[in-house]
Amino acid sequence: MARFEYLEARTLRQAISLLQRHGDEARIVAGSTDFLVRWRLGVWQPKYVVNIGRISSLGRISYSRRLGLRLGALATLNDLETHPQIRRNYPALSAAASSFAGVQVRNLATVGGNICNASPAGDTLPALLAFDAQCKIVGPDGERWVPLDEFFTGPGQTVLQRAEILTEVRLPPPLPNTGSLYIKHSPRGAMDIATLGVASVISLEGSGRVCRNVRIGLGAVAPTPIRATSAESLLWGREITPELITSAAQAAKADAKPIDDVRGTAEHRQDMVEILTQRTLERALDMARGNPMTFEMQRDLAVQAAF
Repeated sequence: MARFEYLEARTLRQAISLLQRHGDEARIVAGSTDFLVRWRLGVWQPKYVVNIGRISSLGRISYSRRLGLRLGALATLNDLETHPQIRRNYPALSAAASSFAGVQVRNLATVGGNICNASPAGDTLPALLAFDAQCKIVGPDGERWVPLDEFFTGPGQTVLQRAEILTEVRLPPPLPNTGSLYIKHSPRGAMDIATLGVASVISLEGSGRVCRNVRIGLGAVAPTPIRATSAESLLWGREITPELITSAAQAAKADAKPIDDVRGTAEHRQDMVEILTQRTLERALDMARGNPMTFEMQRDLAVQAAF
């Protein structure tokens, strides 16, 4: 294994300065759960490793009914799983976090790392897409905001430029009468990379019949996490019926462009997109109509094994 020089940043400005100095030879780490695996395999061989895990301001979580949810990039997956306001207002995100590896890894892995790894199969990404997440990026030229659905440019690739750091993720406050659900499908269930993941968030008008807003996030079915926009457009502004949900699920299947790999064939993935889109929409719709589901129920539904 190639050696590297370990550097530790105590402030955001210091981290940016180190990245400017060392350029492409440096890599940022925080929880290091992905870095250590890829470094040992020789996939990543940086000359400098910049640890930002001690920048305390990047680990904050706050929520207000007016501004919504603010997640520091160093918030851990365990934070997402257990935070009471996230469980209450963004339950699909908590459930997605609970499906990520084991509790020891969730105590280290960060939401910023899960996003910046840009894996098409990243567990939190379909839910974050479905909740309309926005990313705050800070670099030498100041800060900018990028919608999450514009953040990914390919497998493992993002819009981050040299010396830029993802510092915060914001989710707007949920509308009234909103329900959400995430389901991950994987070969062995828990402790496994997703064959695919689907998150649906739906909001209803006061009557409980007409769709006011809907977003559907898909993971591991394209080069990047994507939204099922064709399915969303079928539901938006219309009275929701079982037949319409079936049509939306079929549209989501058409939106998916998966590949064959060791975790599943493209055909299997497309079939499961249709099934899981229908399931997540039906359950989210039921929740939006005032039939709550406990976090434990959502967590149990969040991982469905292939065998």
